Amino acid sequence: MTQKRQSVSFAAYIAMVPMALTVLLAYLGTMLWTARVSVSSSRTFPASDFVGASQYIRLFNNERWLLSLQNVALYGVLFIAACLVIGFLLAVFIDQKVMAEGALRTIFLYPYAMSFVATGLIWQWILNPELGIQEVLHKLGWTSAKFDWIVDQDMAIYTIVIATVWQASGLVMALMLSGLRGVDDEIWKAARIDGIPRWRVYTSIVLPMLKPSVSTAFVLLFVMVVKVFDAVVAMTQGGPGTASEVPAKFIMDYLFGRANIGLASAASIVLLLTVLAIVAPLYFVRNRRAAMGA
Repeated sequence: MTQKRQSVSFAAYIAMVPMALTVLLAYLGTMLWTARVSVSSSRTFPASDFVGASQYIRLFNNERWLLSLQNVALYGVLFIAACLVIGFLLAVFIDQKVMAEGALRTIFLYPYAMSFVATGLIWQWILNPELGIQEVLHKLGWTSAKFDWIVDQDMAIYTIVIATVWQASGLVMALMLSGLRGVDDEIWKAARIDGIPRWRVYTSIVLPMLKPSVSTAFVLLFVMVVKVFDAVVAMTQGGPGTASEVPAKFIMDYLFGRANIGLASAASIVLLLTVLAIVAPLYFVRNRRAAMGA
């Protein structure tokens, strides 16, 4: 019996070899290569020299890069906050044992199954002043109505927020709903007996119990913020001008359009370090709490 168990365990390790090689070569290998290129004078082709932090200095002296950081910071705050609030409210709504719960879950979660390109194209049409909401309002008689955010330099980034919140809120709803379904019914019974308002139960008791779901949703949303590219390209191409420029688009433009892989690699490493700075502490805290709970 022991020999059979050992053979099964060995087979499992063998099955893991392809994935382990993928992680080492495709992920860690490319990250190390990117880091090496970021400290070289590489442009069209990789160079083997060493220029220290020159690419990073050039990067943070680049106005377009600084604008992309400002845009992604504003986008990230609004996107994450809106997704968490809307997702939680949708989860609370469905948790009331409403009719057609399965259909509603599917409807709310369906946008997340779409690609960001498809989402961007849909919302580009909806927000197009000559085809979308503004034109519909004009045909209904509100000829003075104006909703041209997508072509307004000051408002374009908010259209990206609207489109991506519509897409990602369903994912947050699913995560929150799974947490809500784990809340003991005795809590609700005790709250009803004590006459505690339902909103107070949610804010003071339920939300603290949903910390694992909230932290998971936050990490997933934060990664989406850092990676946002497809929706921007599909909706605004980073415009008008560079009004909705984001770091991922900056990297792709300098990598392929301007043939400056050294600067693009430096920007990629900055984004990687940003993700690690947020995700690593959360991962550490969650593991420590789990160990203490055990």
